[in-house]
Amino acid sequence: MFSHLTDNTGLKIIPLGGLGEIGLNMMLYEYGEDIIIVDCGLMFPEPYMLGIDIVVPDISYLNGRKEQIRGIFLTHGHEDHIGALPYILRDITPTIYGTALTIGFVRGKLKEFELDDAVKMTVVKPRETVSCGCFSVEFIRVSHSIVDGCAFAIRSPEGVVIHTGDFKIDQTPVDGELTDLATFARYGQEGVLALLSDSTNVEREGYTLSERLVGEAFNDIFPKCNERIIVAAFSSNIHRVQQAIEAAINCGRKVLLNGRSMITNVQIARELGYMNIPDGVLIDLRELPRFQRNEICMITTGSQGEPMSSLSRIAMDDHKQIKLETGDTVILSSRFIPGNEKTISDLINHLYRRGAYVYHDNVSEVHVSGHASQEELKLMMNLVRPAWFLPIHGEYRHLVQHARLAHRVGIPKERTIVMTNGDIVAFADGEACIIDKVDHGRIFVDGKGIGDVGAIVLKDRKHLSEDGMVVVIIGIDQSTGKLIYGPDIVSRGFVFEDESREYLEQAKSLVVECLAGLSIEVLGDWAEVKQEVRAVMKRFFKKSIARRPVILPVILEM
Repeated sequence: MFSHLTDNTGLKIIPLGGLGEIGLNMMLYEYGEDIIIVDCGLMFPEPYMLGIDIVVPDISYLNGRKEQIRGIFLTHGHEDHIGALPYILRDITPTIYGTALTIGFVRGKLKEFELDDAVKMTVVKPRETVSCGCFSVEFIRVSHSIVDGCAFAIRSPEGVVIHTGDFKIDQTPVDGELTDLATFARYGQEGVLALLSDSTNVEREGYTLSERLVGEAFNDIFPKCNERIIVAAFSSNIHRVQQAIEAAINCGRKVLLNGRSMITNVQIARELGYMNIPDGVLIDLRELPRFQRNEICMITTGSQGEPMSSLSRIAMDDHKQIKLETGDTVILSSRFIPGNEKTISDLINHLYRRGAYVYHDNVSEVHVSGHASQEELKLMMNLVRPAWFLPIHGEYRHLVQHARLAHRVGIPKERTIVMTNGDIVAFADGEACIIDKVDHGRIFVDGKGIGDVGAIVLKDRKHLSEDGMVVVIIGIDQSTGKLIYGPDIVSRGFVFEDESREYLEQAKSLVVECLAGLSIEVLGDWAEVKQEVRAVMKRFFKKSIARRPVILPVILEM
């Protein structure tokens, strides 16, 4: 079946991220000596990733294959599809292809990292085709929660693969740009080898609501507000921001943009002609005191309750220039990202404590999803009519349920493949299967460090966060081995020292007894001394209060 693969001429599809997880989207298409990359996204840290800022895909598989990479193709400008570029482009620098807004966002992001001149970026319009090695890629317009989203028709010697990216089928989009169903149908008539389709909303029945409904909700809520209005949204959702601005204009309000990414993205969108904001509508933060509260609408980031975001500081009454007062209205116009529910709930509680009225998608239609629900997913399958179906984008349960949805549509079970990250799915002569697995994983970014924090460090951080730390400081005479200082015991996150002096004195006594029982030879070996002290403290803490702090003996040479 796979004889062609022995001479490296079959088509290989290799996910390096984005399967079994939300975010981190990165897919490789490989044929012979040619590789193209679709998307290069980041993921925000999960709760166990203590102290981690962001997560990016491990691209070690591409080491030694850099000369084979013909291009990076971006479906749209969300962080989970473009956010890893500043880190990946340190190692590889192929041409980047995307629509105008996507490239605009990428250019701004790379400029922050002083990488904007390190790589070539090419703007591609929907229905245009780019040739890269043996591949040709046609951009197909799709609706999503960001402007300029595209699916790809990737033509290879083995056939055409449709890669949907994130999409929904919005029949009344804000900008009038419909999902290009005609092009999908054209490929369906021609014959499609495989469909890789967005699984994010597969658990939702029916159809996803139109983005236009959010604008209608804004126009319903805004006139009822007697004080300041604050709308929190993702800065990349240009249509959402545009509709909030239009609702504010309809009520005679000025608009204050708050948050660096919000200001930057709106500026990029205006320069590229994706937003229409009349002169005199936007004001600067310094102008805020000139206006009455009922004359202002603020559009801000921070809808996920990020601790240092402007909205969180406003909710905590910790913002120097912006104060929330009784009667103000706050609209959280975004979905609750899984894992953020408690943080957002706390944010909402703090907003209510300030006396605000709060709208979110559980109580009002101030947010709609950008992802296709079941009926739209079925329609995509029926238009494309693929020989093979591979669900992408989502947690593992989403992928499995999407495969089952495909079975209901009529795609045979044996022609659906549920991939996981690192799988090599090979196509040859119209057949396909998983033939191998490549190195893959997650690279943690902590501050300016990239990849220097691994599982062991995270385990230590978890241990410290749960059990605290005890430092035992000892001064030993190097020549005689006698204890001439300490032991001093300092704890953090273990016990409150002022109230536990007697208990810590017992611990000190045990350390003294331990050292007194060691030979001169052992006392000369500091590694051995540390091990003995650590063992004594570990037994004492476990037996006395059933705790397991991190124990760090420190020996001073005296």
